[in-house]
Amino acid sequence: MVDLGDVVLDDPVGESLRGRHAHLARRLGRAATYLPGVATFSTVSTDPDPAEWADLAQLLGRGELADMFSSPAVPPPDWEPVFVLEGRQMVWSGGGEAGTGVVELGADSVPEMLDLVARTRPGPFWPRTRELGAYLGVRENGVLVAMAGERLRPPGWTEISTVCTAPEARGRGHAARLVRALAARVTARDERPFLHMAEANTQAIALYERLGFKTRKHVTFRGFRIP
Repeated sequence: MVDLGDVVLDDPVGESLRGRHAHLARRLGRAATYLPGVATFSTVSTDPDPAEWADLAQLLGRGELADMFSSPAVPPPDWEPVFVLEGRQMVWSGGGEAGTGVVELGADSVPEMLDLVARTRPGPFWPRTRELGAYLGVRENGVLVAMAGERLRPPGWTEISTVCTAPEARGRGHAARLVRALAARVTARDERPFLHMAEANTQAIALYERLGFKTRKHVTFRGFRIP
């Protein structure tokens, strides 16, 4: 059974920007988004009026992307759809041993992290994304071949994200090792791990289920171009 405290996961971007990521936020009225180079996610209230959408448009700028993540709010009709991706939100139910053989990735590792992301395309990752939380990696002969980190942080929860492994290093258990290590860190803070996955990535979903994650709900990721 999922904890009653999971209601904050219905608006993970908004809850993060109002809380532990407030120092990384830009906001205007009730609209908010992350600082450039950190993340593209934006948020509005659960029942936004036209003025709120106007605030978000002003905040982001004409022609820019409004990455609404999993928000179900419907933007004005002249906002052009850019992408729609079906996905799911999964929460950790416990179990498993902490991962070992991982290293902390600091600011000096960002060029390597960006290169690995460009090669593996696990999802959005920008020059300042590592400021959202801890990032861990696996090195082979000094070369970064796998990584994962913390992203959205609504109260009581931490999202595990950017789980990726270089093609030449796959099949060695690096992803599982990293997820277990991050889950151990999160639970040590008396928080619970969660994550988001594209519905089409059935192989990754199966891995996370083996690691103790269960589907909480299905979501739709959407982005719009501001006119």
